[in-house]
Amino acid sequence: MKIYEVGGAVRDALLGKIAKDRDWVVVGSSPEEMVSNGFKPIGKDFPVFLHPSSNEEYALARTEKKTGHGYHGFNFYFGKDVTLEEDLSRRDLTINAIARDSSGNIIDPYEGIKDLERKIFRHVSDAFLEDPLRAIRLARFHTYEHLKDFSIDSKTEEMLEKIVNSGELANLSPDRIWTETDRAMSSKNPNIFFELIIKYKMHHPYFEELRKSLCDTTTNSIIRWAELQANNDFALGNNLPIPNAQKNASDVLMKLMKISKDMPRNELIKLFPLINFDRNELLIKDLCSLPQLSNSKELIFKLVSKTMETDFSFLKNIPNEKIHAEKHKIYEKILNQCL
Repeated sequence: MKIYEVGGAVRDALLGKIAKDRDWVVVGSSPEEMVSNGFKPIGKDFPVFLHPSSNEEYALARTEKKTGHGYHGFNFYFGKDVTLEEDLSRRDLTINAIARDSSGNIIDPYEGIKDLERKIFRHVSDAFLEDPLRAIRLARFHTYEHLKDFSIDSKTEEMLEKIVNSGELANLSPDRIWTETDRAMSSKNPNIFFELIIKYKMHHPYFEELRKSLCDTTTNSIIRWAELQANNDFALGNNLPIPNAQKNASDVLMKLMKISKDMPRNELIKLFPLINFDRNELLIKDLCSLPQLSNSKELIFKLVSKTMETDFSFLKNIPNEKIHAEKHKIYEKILNQCL
């Protein structure tokens, strides 16, 4: 049994960066041997194990063959005879196909170090085509601060075009797409992810209405999603499992954008229960950092403040048929204090 550190951790170390997670490949072992050594099996499609002490992931070296559509359409072989080079050959990019042994020696059969020096994203082999998620992940890699200036090799660009033309992106799990999107939204450069989705026409079926990439006014990923929605007419995410927090932020922003000093009072009053100024106080304050609300944020802050100062508790003693009218009076009073 031989163990090698692989993937992003090795790549980042060579660039002088500290990786959050480390991945390991085990050559010349079997599932039974791994379990006998205290490793906990967790892999569904192929043998992956958690280290008994560090809880880091260790995967048996494997080869793979495309047998179906999407991310799970593969057959894997993980016999003891699979070599490290064979395992690295199935990886996406050369800069992710570098390994390091226990003595610190670097194994780089596909010239990933040279591509790090050239700042190039280059696929390892034609196997890149077999997993359409790699197109989305490549866009996400670009959002890393230490990789944002890398360019994509022209042959790899051709691979992206083939993936898009194949229609295979539609066979990917919406959950996987959202995972990559959410990770991009949490990076320092989320705009780049969406710029590449647009540039390489990776719209269908998960980003159909995406036209503008700007979403980095704040560092809050939830607010970033709301900003991206606002810049794309709130038409994104119909085919994605958007979390409730992001949905609510987008919905509140859409309603806040309607607020102005010049709008009819009755229309403004209608927005009170829809926006929930008290329940969404902190969210609204974060949303007011966005340029879409620059002209109205002073009024919005006043509305939030006065709403928070207002005592609504007496409404519990009001008959249900009269609550709407009483709330209308309260909202009108708040408006009089703010306008």
